[in-house]
Amino acid sequence: MKKLVLSAVAVALTTSSLTGCMGQMGVSAAVTKANLSVVDNRYGRAGLFMLMSPVYGIASMADLFIFNSIEFWTGTNPITGRSPAVVDMPVEAIFKVNQHLDSSLTENPNLDQKLQGKVERIQMEYLDQDSTRMNLFFEDGSERQLLGQRMGDRVEFSLDGEAIATVSVAELEAYVETRQS
Repeated sequence: MKKLVLSAVAVALTTSSLTGCMGQMGVSAAVTKANLSVVDNRYGRAGLFMLMSPVYGIASMADLFIFNSIEFWTGTNPITGRSPAVVDMPVEAIFKVNQHLDSSLTENPNLDQKLQGKVERIQMEYLDQDSTRMNLFFEDGSERQLLGQRMGDRVEFSLDGEAIATVSVAELEAYVETRQS
């Protein structure tokens, strides 16, 4: 009987730990930052990486099976303190995606849900030459804030502080040109 209970507990722990495979990898990032902070040349960093490889392994395992699981279930990584969880973020917030994909592969139903309701008015404010803030006022009295920041040749958009899209300046200019025609 004891063996059966231990097996059931082991299966339950293993199953719940597998939810942590995707996450911010906070402990691993902290180890990497420490490595990069100690030495300022590539050979020293590579040598330190080799010496610290057991630490990287332990940090990765802690992230994969403990901290990323906590992030998955709570929505916040306990090491970085950042949310939302990686699995809840749009891919554009993490990776640049080919903008020429079929639209069925690029739709974001979560964003559509966030912008539900009819916009009553928009207040636009230019914060500086690279930043624009749009306050969206909805008929139901709610407000949302859309921020666009130019970063070199791209513009990053966030809605209420959450990254939602990144587009190139050229793509925006082409869009404006088609709207004016």
